[in-house]
Amino acid sequence: MTREDRNPDPLIDVPRDGRVLGACPHDCPDTCSLLTTVRDGVAIKVQGNPGHPQTAGVLCTKVSRYTERTYHPERVLAPLRRVGPKGAGRFEPVSWDEALDDIAGRLKAIAVRDPQAIVPYSYAGTMGLVQGESMAARFFHRLGASLLDRTLCASAGAMALEATLGTRQGTRVEHFADARLILIWGSNPINSNLHFWRYALEAKRKGAKLVCIDPRRSETAEKCHAHLALLPGSDAALAYALMHELIRNDWLDHDYLARHTLGWAELRERALQWPPSRAAEICGLTEAEIVALAADIGASFQRREPVAIRLNYGMQRVRGGGNAVRAIACIPALIGAWRHRSGGLLLSSSGAFPVQRAVLERPDLLRRSGVAHPRTLNMSTIGNDLLRPASEAFGPRIEALVVYNSNPVAVAPESGKVVAGFAREDLFTVVLEHFRTDTADYADYVLPATTQLEHWDIHSSYGHTDVLLNRPAIPPLGAAKPNSQIFRELARRLGFDEPCFADDDLALCQQAFDERVDFERLLVEGHVSLAVPETPFAEGQFPTPSGKCEFFSARLAAAGHDGLPAVLPNYEALGSDERYPLAMISPPPRNFLNSTFVNVDSLRDGEGGPNLEIHPDDAAPRQIADGARVRVFNDRGSYHCIARVGLRARPGVVNGLGVWWRKLSLSGTNANELTSQKLTDLGAAPVFYDCLVEVEPA
Repeated sequence: MTREDRNPDPLIDVPRDGRVLGACPHDCPDTCSLLTTVRDGVAIKVQGNPGHPQTAGVLCTKVSRYTERTYHPERVLAPLRRVGPKGAGRFEPVSWDEALDDIAGRLKAIAVRDPQAIVPYSYAGTMGLVQGESMAARFFHRLGASLLDRTLCASAGAMALEATLGTRQGTRVEHFADARLILIWGSNPINSNLHFWRYALEAKRKGAKLVCIDPRRSETAEKCHAHLALLPGSDAALAYALMHELIRNDWLDHDYLARHTLGWAELRERALQWPPSRAAEICGLTEAEIVALAADIGASFQRREPVAIRLNYGMQRVRGGGNAVRAIACIPALIGAWRHRSGGLLLSSSGAFPVQRAVLERPDLLRRSGVAHPRTLNMSTIGNDLLRPASEAFGPRIEALVVYNSNPVAVAPESGKVVAGFAREDLFTVVLEHFRTDTADYADYVLPATTQLEHWDIHSSYGHTDVLLNRPAIPPLGAAKPNSQIFRELARRLGFDEPCFADDDLALCQQAFDERVDFERLLVEGHVSLAVPETPFAEGQFPTPSGKCEFFSARLAAAGHDGLPAVLPNYEALGSDERYPLAMISPPPRNFLNSTFVNVDSLRDGEGGPNLEIHPDDAAPRQIADGARVRVFNDRGSYHCIARVGLRARPGVVNGLGVWWRKLSLSGTNANELTSQKLTDLGAAPVFYDCLVEVEPA
C-alpha cells in the first residue's frame, strides 16, 4: 500500500481498498497488527494482518470479534452524570461542556487545598502509549496529583529481571521455533500468547520437547510432552532443585559461569541445599518428575542444543513471586543457554523499546504544580487507601479519583474494600469508559471514550520487538472522545497553557520513540522491527552494574532483600489454616482478557458462566457434582460459580477462572472478593494466587 493510495484526510485515513492498519490495544504479549475493513464509514471486519510476521493473519477469538465490542448496543456514547446512589448505575446524559466544566471546577477546588488528594487510576485497558500515559500524565503532573505505582500485573517479575539480567529483555520470541527443549513456565499461551504458541508448535514439529510447568492442567499443558502441576508459590523451590541436579551431574557451562556471572559460589552453595526430595515435598510433585526434567535439561546441554524458557506472569502472583523469577532467570546461565540464538529466557521484551517516556509524560511539569514530590500510591492497595483518613504518614485523604483504562472495582484485590471505598459519598469519581462497568456504576461522571478503531495510537510490545501504529478506521461513535482529548480539554479549563497540551495525537505518536524507529516507514507499513541482537547475552554484556548475570544482587542486598534468590512460602500456605484447606488461583479464561470482553454476549456465552475447576478428590467429600452451583469463600468474602469437576485442577488447588464483572456474575461478586491486598516480595505487586479458600454447595 503506497502513500498515494491513502485518503488525504489526516484524521480518518481509509485506503482505497477499505482496509485500515491498526494494532491490538489489549494487555497481551502478542500486540497483533490489525486490518479493519471499512465500508461507508462502518467497520465491518477486524482481522489479523498477514503482512506482519508476528501476527501472520491470525487473531484470538476475542479480538476477531472487536466490531461487536465497538458497536455494542450498551456502549456509552454521551457524558453521563450520576442521579442515583453510588453503585446503582443510575445516570442522566449531559453535554460535554457541562460535564467538563463541573469536573474541572471540582478538581480545582480540591487542588487548592492539596492536589495530592486527587488520584489517577489507570492500567492496561489499552497498552497504547498515546491513549495510555501521555496527555493524561501531563495533566496529572501539571496538577500535582498523587502519583500511581502501576503494579497490578508485572512489577514483581520486572524488578526480578532487572536485578538479575539488568533488563526486561531476553530471547526473541520467533527464535523459540528452533529451540530443542522449551519450558513453558507459568503460562498458558494457547489462551494468552497465541503467537508464541505458533513458534512452540513449529519447534515441536522439528522434534523439540515441550514441558509445561503450571498448577493447572491448561489447554497448553494438554498439548505438551510433559506437565509438572506444582503447587502455587513453589516455583523457586523447583528452580533450585533443577539447579541442584545440574550441579550434581556437572551439566554446567563452567566457562560461561566464570566469565559472565556474579555470585556463582554463593548460588551453588544454596542450590546444593535443595535436593529434589526436599523440593518435591514443597512443590507437591514427585522426586522423579523433578529429576526427569533436570535430565532433559542436562541432555540438551550435553548435545549443545538450545534450551529456552518462556516465563509468564502467573507464577509471580504470590508472596515470593519476585524471588521465584530471579531463581528461574539464573538457570540459562548455568548451562550457557544464552550462547544460542534460540536459548535463554523470555518473560518480557519491553526493555528493548526506546520509549521516550519523559517526552510523552512530561514529569518536569511537576515543577509548575507547586508539588515537587507528590506521594505515590500503590494501585494494588486502592481498597485500603480509599478508606484511610488523612495522616502525616499517608498524606491527605483521597477526595477525587479519575479512572481510565481500568475497572478497579472488578480487578483490584480484596474487592469488598474497593467497593466500600468507591461507595464513599464524599469521594468525587470520574470514569473514562466504553461501557457502564462495575467501576462506572460508582462514578459521579462517566465520560465516553473511543475504542481502538476510532483513534490514533502507537504501541510497543512485551512479547516481540516490533513497534506498531494504530490508525483510526472510523470516526468516533456518538460523542465519544479519545482519552487524550478529554485530558486536553480538562487542562484548558484549568488554565494549563503550556504548549505541550496542544500536541495532537499524531504528534504524540511521533514523540513516543527516538530516531531508532522510522516513523515515515511506520506510517506506510504499520509496523517496524527494532534492531535488536540475535543473541543478546551470548558474550555476557548484561546491562547490570557488573556487566554480568547477577546471581547475587548487591543492589537488592543493600535494599534489605536477600542478595540471592530466596524460597519464600506463601502468606497463605496450604495447611496453614484448617478452615480454608484449598488454594485458589484465578487464571484468565479463554474468552476474556482481565475484565475486558466480559460484556460481549457471544464471548460470555462461550464461557458458560463463572467457572470453578475442582479435582474429583476435592469435590467428592464436599458432595459437589459437575455443573453444580457452589460458594467459594474465606474471611474476606465469597462468590458463587459453577463447579467444573475434572482433571484441569490438581488436588488441593481450585481454579476460579476469570475476572467476571460483578454485576454479570451469579452473586454480585467475583474471585477478587477473596484475594488479599498483601504484596509480593519484590515490586510491591498483588498476590492474586496466594489465597486460601473453602468450597461448599450453594
